[in-house]
Formats: sequence, C-alpha cells, structure tokens
Amino acid sequence: MTPDDLTSLVATCLWQSVRALGGEAGRLPSATIERPRNPEHGDYATNAAMQTAKRAGLVPRDLAAALAECLASQPGVAQASVAGPGFVNISLQAAAAGALAATIVEAGEHYGHSDALAGRRVNVEFISANPTGPLHLGHTRWAALGDALARVLAAAGADVTREFYVNDRGAQLDRFGESLMALAHGQPVPPDGYHGQYVHDLSAQIVADRPDIVSLPEDQQVAAFREEGYHRQLAEQQQQLADFRTVFDVWTSERELHASGKVAHGIDVLQGQGRLYEADGALFMRTSDFGDDKDRVLVKQDGEYTYFASDTAYYVDKRERGFDTCLYLLGADHHGYVGRLKAIAACTGDDPDATLDVLIGQMVKIVRGGEEMRLSKRAGTIVTLLDIVELAGVDGVRYSLCRYPADSPMTLDLDLVTRQTSDNPVFYVQYAHARLSSILRNAADLGVERGDLDPSLLDHPRETALLGALGEFPRVVATAAELREPHRVARYLEDTAATFHRFYDECRVLPQGDEQPSAQHGARLWLVAATRQAIGNGLGLLGVDAPERM
Repeated sequence: MTPDDLTSLVATCLWQSVRALGGEAGRLPSATIERPRNPEHGDYATNAAMQTAKRAGLVPRDLAAALAECLASQPGVAQASVAGPGFVNISLQAAAAGALAATIVEAGEHYGHSDALAGRRVNVEFISANPTGPLHLGHTRWAALGDALARVLAAAGADVTREFYVNDRGAQLDRFGESLMALAHGQPVPPDGYHGQYVHDLSAQIVADRPDIVSLPEDQQVAAFREEGYHRQLAEQQQQLADFRTVFDVWTSERELHASGKVAHGIDVLQGQGRLYEADGALFMRTSDFGDDKDRVLVKQDGEYTYFASDTAYYVDKRERGFDTCLYLLGADHHGYVGRLKAIAACTGDDPDATLDVLIGQMVKIVRGGEEMRLSKRAGTIVTLLDIVELAGVDGVRYSLCRYPADSPMTLDLDLVTRQTSDNPVFYVQYAHARLSSILRNAADLGVERGDLDPSLLDHPRETALLGALGEFPRVVATAAELREPHRVARYLEDTAATFHRFYDECRVLPQGDEQPSAQHGARLWLVAATRQAIGNGLGLLGVDAPERM
C-alpha cells in the first residue's frame, strides 16, 4: 500500500464516519497522512478527524474513534487507534507495507513523479547574465537551483520551459566593445570598461581570427568588436552551462524583443488596460497603483524605450505564449524588483499571486583551507563557475548549492565538498547508491534472484522504517515543487541513505557461506532495488550523477 493509497482510504473512511455519526458530510477538507516521529505510534498518523469535526458538527474524538474503527477493518491495515484530542495512528500489515518495494521497482525512473501540477505551464527564467563576462558564483547557484527546480516541477506534472533572457541591448555592450578594441591596440581599458584576464584573452582571440578588424574605421571597429565579443561570450556561457548539466529550452534576446515589435505590442496591451499616461514628454506606467514606490517610465522624452519597457514586454510575451506561471529567480540585489514585477503583472490585468512567482537568492561564499576565496585568475575580481567546477566537480557543486533554500545565505566549503567521507553529504548519498548497486551485482554473481516478492517477509523494524522512507518520496517531490524548494529532495536523500545504512547493518541481504538463498533474501533484494531506484531518481532531480561504483 502506497501513501497515496492510504490517503485515499483515510478520505473514504472519513466520509463514511461523518455520515455514520449523522454529521454534515458536505465539502470535507482534504485528508492527509504523515510519518510519526516515534515509530511506536505506528507507520502513519492523520489529523483528518480534528480538521473535519467542527465543519461536520461533531466532536473530534468521536469522529476519530469512528475513523479508526473504519480504517482497522480495511485490508492491509493492521491497527488504527485514537491518540490525544483526535489524532489517529495507523499501522499497516507487513504485506501491505512491503508491496511498495515492487511498486517502486516497476515504476522505475518514474517513481516519485505525480500529477500534482498537471495542466500547469510554467516558465522558469534564471541566470539571465549579461553576455559581457564569465558566469560567476551567484550565477552558478542559480544554474544549480533553477535547473533542479525545473526538474522537480516537471516531476510534479508541470509542463516546464527553462528560459534564459539575454541582456544584449544597451550601453554595457558598447563599453564591452570599446574595452576589447582598446586592448587590441595596446591601449588601457576605458575607466567604465571591462577588466580581467578574460577580456585580454578574448580581444587577442578576436584579432587572431579576424586580423582585418583593427583596420576598420573606429565606429565600425567598436561595433565589430562588440558583436564578436558578445557572440563568443554567449557561446562560452552556453557551453559552460551545458557542461554543468543546465540546458535551456529557450534563449530570448532583448534585441529580438525590440526588433520583432514585441516591445511596442506590450505597450499597446498596457494602453488597452488604461495603465499608461504621458507626462513631461515621457510615457509612464501606473505601477504605484499596485504597491510600487513610484510610476515607471516606459518611453523616455527622446523616444527611447527603457529597460523597464523591455521587462514589461517580456512578461506580456511569456503570458501570450501560454504560460500559466512565470517564475523568476533573481539575485540578492534585486529585492526592489519584486514589487515592480508584481506591478507589471497587475497592470496587464493579471493577478500577480496567480501568474507570478519570484525567488530571491542570497549570497554564497566559498571557503578553502579555512579562508574565503574572492578572486579568480581568469576574471580578476570574481570567482567563476569554471573555477568552482575545476576545484570541486559538477556533482559536488550542484548538490551543495541545491541543499539549501534559495533565500538562505550559504558557505561552500571546498575542502568538505571534495572529501570522500560520510560528513560530505554528496559523497554520503552517492556512496549509498554505489553500495546498493554493489549488493545487486554481488547477488547476480552469486546467482541469487529476487524471484516473486513475498512482502509479508519485510517485517523487521529496519525494513519497515526503510519502506516508510521510500513511500515518502513522491510527497517530498510534490512538496518541493509546490513550495519551490528543491533542497527538500537533497535532505530527503540524506535521511533515506542513513535509513538504508541502518537497515543494512542489521538485516543481512545475501546468503553467506553454504547458506541457500531463501525467499527472505529475495524480498530484501527487492527492497535494495527499490531503495537504489528512489535514491537514483532523487539524485537525477538535482542533476547529480548516481554512480554504481565508488
């Protein structure tokens, strides 16, 4: 019996109990179950009677008693009892609990998936770095978190699109071109230009590939360096992200947004909502009507569109592409932008609470040898994605960055992340997967087969605890998607790995010496295979490898 099966059973018994007691059985609250902290209280507990009693016009303990009686009579339930003011503790029969192992193995890579967000189209926009420099530590955190969140949302049934917004329009690109051109001629970079070894390397590479570029008239030369630098830097970002296992479905160019007429169209949409007005020769949007500290300029006095006009049109474009939810992952310095995004949504006629979701990430610092790293040989002033991956590897970096909530400042200890000991969380979880794989290989070498599962044999307390942990995985994934918190998957994996190790310490899986394989060995192999599947699936949701050997 899976947790979902038991939840449905609780809901059915709850409705029957309300009717039997003469209560109001109209629209009842959703039934929920949870794992009790103390295993002596049973396999699961529910407060459904307490949640329902007042609405049904009944006494909580009376309803709980009726619910417990109904549940106790159901196939697969060993016991149901009332505790406290109206909790119901539930113990499953070993056969009902053990059958979950086969369910997981048969579900394979789909175990943990659900339809919790089925029918929702979600656009996840993250990183969106300027194409003028390397991806830094903040971008790296969003690359790991944003991709993991997209994977979790998809596992919960949502139709997800990963999107990168390329800020390829504006003065910063001109300054980038001027910096590259100056270095090509042996001149110092302008005071407001771009610095770091990467700019020197990029300028030299452009000249080597296009020797004629330094002979162009100055205005054409700036434009040529700008375009060459932009396209090469963007291609490098794309390659580094792909190597980091973060692949985007859509790359949206700010330039294209303007060239295609979508910015003008976005302003037309706002005009139709009556949210624009002119003042002092400029065009404003009434964002202050929706909590912004002031109205925002869309078109300046000289007729130029502002960055805010691009952002507004971009939101309109996403909605017109059919996305129900526009999810933005922004850096710690973008707190003030949350209200503006909500105002944009409201000014287009949307309910921001329904169509907009903004996560603000906090800072990350890297420690090595007890000291904070601040500089990069390549970038000069920042630690880059490339630096971090070279030092700690993709798995170590991704897992570590996914393991904390986005709004939590964190420290990445490179000594810990690269240590092959149990105090390194990523090593601990990956080692569990490798150990599970090793058990299954050894079973094959010994000729021990799983055979048909007799789930009633999985009745040891350690087996029960491990089955309970495995049964929680789909709910953990659905909750992580709903709350936008992929770190819940990482913490689940660590807890489940610990539960497995305790099981393995007490429950012998394979026969020893001349011992003949038994049905119990086979049943435990089913449990091992199920645990390996759940941990492998969880690592996959974080974009982390599940090694079979370590």
